[in-house]
Amino acid sequence: MQLTKKHKTTAQLLALVLLGFFSFLMLEITLRYIPFSSTASFLQIKQTEVEGRWYYIPVFYTHVYTSICCLVAGFTQFSTYLLQKQRNVHRAMGYLYVIVVLLFSAPTGFVMGMHANGGWIAVLFFTILSVLWWSFTLQAVRAIKKKDFRQHRYLMIRSYALTLSAITLRLWKWILVQLFHPAPMDVYVIVAGLGWIPNWLVAEYIVYKIKSR
Repeated sequence: MQLTKKHKTTAQLLALVLLGFFSFLMLEITLRYIPFSSTASFLQIKQTEVEGRWYYIPVFYTHVYTSICCLVAGFTQFSTYLLQKQRNVHRAMGYLYVIVVLLFSAPTGFVMGMHANGGWIAVLFFTILSVLWWSFTLQAVRAIKKKDFRQHRYLMIRSYALTLSAITLRLWKWILVQLFHPAPMDVYVIVAGLGWIPNWLVAEYIVYKIKSR
């Protein structure tokens, strides 16, 4: 039993370190879009949308600026210490997470997905991601209102797994480019699905293992 607890603590510490590292990278990416510019980084290849659709810029920047909040706030929801000793912090960060996801990040992600590069396949992957992300988070809210703590936990695991697609998408992109050197648009289409589908499958496996215990 002690060995199991030790392994669990080590895994949690490793997860925290990795999340902190990748969150720092995400913050660094976010800071590239300050100050506001219609030609900054990613927007350089989206000038058709920038010039032809008035809503794209505010949608894009809303999505970029709120994503880092989702990563940090969501991670706190799985802290046993906060859940047992600091429930007010757990609850406050939970409110922040669901408000940001439901009102800002997921809806803007859906709009951006509708204009994704890579054709209808990439559009389909990104829009499904946004719909599932929004749906799992809303269901988690409904579950906790009903005092269904187990279902709330399962749904938050699924929701946060999709939140982490902000990290895994970029990680898969780096791996594919380093190993196979595919055409840029091919990479975009592949990571549109690879960035979140494995996350969801891992989440379902974790839920299955929890239910088995």
